Amino acid sequence: MEQNRSQFGFQPENYKWLLIGLAINILGFILMIGGSSDDPNIFKEDELFSTVRITISPMLIVAGYVVILFAIMKKKKVRSELLIEKKKTIETDSKK
Repeated sequence: MEQNRSQFGFQPENYKWLLIGLAINILGFILMIGGSSDDPNIFKEDELFSTVRITISPMLIVAGYVVILFAIMKKKKVRSELLIEKKKTIETDSKK
């Protein structure tokens, strides 16, 4: 019988969640950009202290990090592997 080999922890689904988390993070940082003025004598308070830059953007960044953490910690379901393995053994036994 073949011994179980250790596999790399990241599966394609993990990479999908990782990229989604990175996209959310990038969107949060992009929304945080701006609020500057070309003239140093003009202070645009509405642009600098907007709700998007102060509230929504940090929430998106934290949500992106949560999704990235989920992608790193997510494991492949062992139960489905065992069921598939059992089906294969049953099929090979029935052919004999």
